[in-house]
Amino acid sequence: MSEIGKWLITLGLVIAAAGVVVTLAGKFPWLGRLPGDIYIKRENFTFHFPLVTCIIISAIVSFILWLLRK
Repeated sequence: MSEIGKWLITLGLVIAAAGVVVTLAGKFPWLGRLPGDIYIKRENFTFHFPLVTCIIISAIVSFILWLLRK
């Protein structure tokens, strides 16, 4: 049973961290508008894919997880 408790605590911390990121995302206007992010706007169609932003966030999360494993 203690293993389930540890997973629930970890899941709660991940959800809380995601909430903090979503809350603070408005404070960083450059987030999602970096050079390399794909943004296409037509008359009746808009497509936005933050490619470089995703790569940077992935690298940061990977680095943090790498540090935690050591």
